[in-house]
Amino acid sequence: MTAIDPETLDREARRTRRFTLINKADAWFQVLGLGWLTPVLKAVAGDNPKAQVGEIWRLLGVPLLAIALFLAAWGSLAPKVQTSLGAVPGPSQVWEQAIKLNEDAVREREKEAAFYDRQDVRNAKLVADGRAEDVKHRVYTGKPTYYQQIWTSIKTVFFGFLIASVFAIPLGIAAGLSQTANAALNPLIQIFKPVSPLAWLPIVTMIVSAVYASNDGMFSKSFLISAITVTLCSLWPTLINTALGVSSIDKDLLSVSRVLKMNTWTKITKLVLPSALPLIFTGLRLSLGVGWMVLIAAEMLAQNPGLGKFVWDEFQNGSSQSLAKIMVAVFTIGIIGFLLDRVMYALQSMFTFSANR
Repeated sequence: MTAIDPETLDREARRTRRFTLINKADAWFQVLGLGWLTPVLKAVAGDNPKAQVGEIWRLLGVPLLAIALFLAAWGSLAPKVQTSLGAVPGPSQVWEQAIKLNEDAVREREKEAAFYDRQDVRNAKLVADGRAEDVKHRVYTGKPTYYQQIWTSIKTVFFGFLIASVFAIPLGIAAGLSQTANAALNPLIQIFKPVSPLAWLPIVTMIVSAVYASNDGMFSKSFLISAITVTLCSLWPTLINTALGVSSIDKDLLSVSRVLKMNTWTKITKLVLPSALPLIFTGLRLSLGVGWMVLIAAEMLAQNPGLGKFVWDEFQNGSSQSLAKIMVAVFTIGIIGFLLDRVMYALQSMFTFSANR
């Protein structure tokens, strides 16, 4: 029997550990949309580099080539399309406006900082002169920056999405466990699920204006109108998927709960939710995507100071740069939508064993 060199054993053990770590990291690369990193790391580690190059090309090269072809087609065709605001901007003009929006945001932050510095100096002088009663603290009222508008949209969509989830998950569980509840909810779902946010918006606006008489509360009217519209349009995917997940639970599990004489709360938390969680998260991901799409239209009409209002203001502005700025917003909306989906998928991966993406 040939003796195995200890150094060879040690090298093989290290190689095995590397591949084990790479395989563990692959799950998170998939969550982040960076699946191409796995074959890169495997190729570096010496695992059949030729085969890994093919995977790298498929996962990274092909998408990059598609993006390059899209940009080339966009750049060549855009100048040929004339609009009331001039030619459709190409990639370079859109990138230029993205840089300008960043520069405008930096200048606005500097103005805000200078405003508060002057206010602090003025108040300190009043205190020093013994006029503390004249000290005033005013809030800077400059225009919101592009980044502040993005943050406003994200806050609004999450607020509406959380309200939708609070209602949709319990109703979905009830519909999944009870045929009577399902029969009661199903016609409402079928009627209201297809309703456009543009139809909900006037109703929500009138109700919020009647109930929320002033803007002095915790939330502004425009924020509540946008968020509630998001809620009304985004709760259906979660409700439907939750009901489907609960109704698909193995009947033997429910029989066990009856044998063990579990109360309703214990049955839901120990049996129903863990079994239905993959489909619940699928519904949540769909709801968040729907909410993000709905939000932009809602902000346009409700004038909530987010990305929707930014797009509407630029459209109304009608300057030569407006179309390029709107296209910056389009790409921003798309990228944020992708990131929101990745966040939900990361949560799904943490709390479930589902392989669905």
